[in-house]
Amino acid sequence: MGSWVDGRGVLEVAGVEVAVEVAASYRARTRGLLGRDGIVGALLLTPASGVHTFGMRFAIDVAYLSRDFVVVDVCTLRPGRLGRPRLRARHVVEAEAGAMAGWGLRPGVRVRVRVGGARG
Repeated sequence: MGSWVDGRGVLEVAGVEVAVEVAASYRARTRGLLGRDGIVGALLLTPASGVHTFGMRFAIDVAYLSRDFVVVDVCTLRPGRLGRPRLRARHVVEAEAGAMAGWGLRPGVRVRVRVGGARG
């Protein structure tokens, strides 16, 4: 997908569909999950290669995705942590800690994102 915009969509992981919020603008990426008490589904930050949890209220799972939506790495970050950037990452997916294991999201898995009829 060439041009991303903020909005909502669906993240498909190994046959599982998850509601996803897309944060493509600088403002939306900067805000991320700050100030929230949780999230239902996931947040896709694009473009992004790293994240932090300073000022967050809950632990998150972080999946780093390559340009073609293959999972490069997955980790869990507690509040107040700095995740190191992954060089091959172009997108980052965030969700509440423990959610990604239930979706089958792990390194090597390809995900799809549907937003407004477009597919990534």
